[in-house]
Amino acid sequence: MIVRISGEDQFRIDESLHAQLNQLDATLVQAVETGDEEAFKAAFSALLDFVRSNGAVVGDDEIETSDLILPPDDITFAEAGEEFTGEGLIPD
Repeated sequence: MIVRISGEDQFRIDESLHAQLNQLDATLVQAVETGDEEAFKAAFSALLDFVRSNGAVVGDDEIETSDLILPPDDITFAEAGEEFTGEGLIPD
């Protein structure tokens, strides 16, 4: 699976980590839906850290289509309200 963090890099992540990505995404959706900005910030940071630490950066010489595009790390809580809703960003 290829995950892009907007404004950064693409990361190749093993499919076996999909469930963990879904859990992190669900935590984000819950924080947004309950209006808990601090919980959102912590959960979004955890999601980005998870991708960065468990993924391998796709080289600039490789052309890969992203399976998932995450917002940049400076997304505001208001902007997150438009992105992290319903099923979230990560499809089951």
